[in-house]
Amino acid sequence: MQPVRAIPVPDARRLFRDIPIVRVGTLLPGGDPHVVPLWFVWLEEGVYVTCRRTSRVWANLVRDSRAALEFDRGRAWAEHQGLVLHGRAELLGSDNPSVKEAISAWFEKYRTDLGGPGFELYSAQVAEPAMFRLRPDRVAGWSNAGPRSAPG
Repeated sequence: MQPVRAIPVPDARRLFRDIPIVRVGTLLPGGDPHVVPLWFVWLEEGVYVTCRRTSRVWANLVRDSRAALEFDRGRAWAEHQGLVLHGRAELLGSDNPSVKEAISAWFEKYRTDLGGPGFELYSAQVAEPAMFRLRPDRVAGWSNAGPRSAPG
């Protein structure tokens, strides 16, 4: 694996915005890490992640806004590459002006996953949807592909 390297945010967004999930790392009350896969959209002003307002992720972020987002792509060893963003999550209420655009983009991204009975199942299981935004302070990428630049 090539060493972790800084990567410009526009390049990172272009390479990883279309993957289906991001792994979200937050801190439990005792300081241990808590990591879960969640759905997201990556817009120009940040990564918008959805969860339940009653979730451990939301509770962790209410207490301590520090978070890390891990993205990866590729299955074969030489294709595998990833990205980690660090920053502070901003908990967003439905009245936040950027939420409307983010929700529209989120529904567009996951439209096929929510088709048919999908949306009904989602609505039944996620009674209190919530969204937070992370504007990265640090972006680091890695790749098993060697020193050549990542595809894209």
